[in-house]
Amino acid sequence: MRSTSRRTPPRPWPAPSARRSRNCTADCDRPRPDLEHLAITRDTVKALADRLPAGTSPPETSEHPDYPRILAAFNEATGPLRARDVCEALDHELLAKTIEKTRAKLKRLVKLDILTEIGPRSFTRKK
Repeated sequence: MRSTSRRTPPRPWPAPSARRSRNCTADCDRPRPDLEHLAITRDTVKALADRLPAGTSPPETSEHPDYPRILAAFNEATGPLRARDVCEALDHELLAKTIEKTRAKLKRLVKLDILTEIGPRSFTRKK
């Protein structure tokens, strides 16, 4: 069934008035404090970056209490372990987010050349 009401054509946009145009130009010329703060922050970060030593080493694995426990689990294991197996050894909940966090820690240990990833998602102690 067809509607009996008529559709009105869309109205054209109003032409900008000279007053609004002047206000807009004045707003663009006015300094913005938030941009000034960003410029100050950028300069501060650049100055601090110049002070950092060039060859900083990655943080030690002892910064998180799970790393020694993960290595202990690998010392007791007879074969390769997956992230899920490590979670069970550490008595963590077997939730997807916990397993992914453990997998990230295992990948970090691979980058530190402590573990080796021998297959997809399978890790062993470096010999």
